[in-house]
Amino acid sequence: MTIRAIIWDFGGVLTSSPFEAFNRHELANGIPADFIRSVNARNPDTNAWAQFERSELTLDQFDVLFAEESAALGHEIAGRDVISLLGGEVRPMMAEALRRCSLRYKVGCITNNVPAGRGPGMVLDNAAANAVRDVMKMFHHIIESKRAGIRKPDPRIYQMSCDALGVHPREAIYLDDLGVNLKPARALGMQTIKVGEPEIALAELEALLGHPLRD
Repeated sequence: MTIRAIIWDFGGVLTSSPFEAFNRHELANGIPADFIRSVNARNPDTNAWAQFERSELTLDQFDVLFAEESAALGHEIAGRDVISLLGGEVRPMMAEALRRCSLRYKVGCITNNVPAGRGPGMVLDNAAANAVRDVMKMFHHIIESKRAGIRKPDPRIYQMSCDALGVHPREAIYLDDLGVNLKPARALGMQTIKVGEPEIALAELEALLGHPLRD
């Protein structure tokens, strides 16, 4: 089918990856690399992180529960410390590609986020919040896990986005930095792109669309 919609993850796609901030925090505090990600990978549908992204916990509850889960794995980390690492910087190249896509296609956002920080990007300072706000204005529809009560990789959230944009999944491309979040989208019929380096991801998107998104 003809591509009519492009749906984007937010953190790690349109902004720098929070995993980079996690690794810096781990290095500075003598914690093994990727430890925070390993905590979040345990019981991924029911752990503190999953519950917080569905707004089933308050920030205070998440703070305590994440500390308990991380302590059980060998390094206690307060949940609030993790939340402080989430707000990434907007990637200008990706933001410009989104702007150009928004002129020719329906564009949507599906983001797993938490009820902390400011808005969909979960940023903590005003300058970053303004940059995120400018990006968010480009989307025709946004789904935030903290508001929807479901989170990726629940297949329902991808169908919700397609329904809101008025397209069949086979008419959509989905970009995310996590492979686990791409699998349900592919199963529905979407074409998918795993985002690592922005230049590589944009080259893949340009190839699928058949036209450039950069000068």
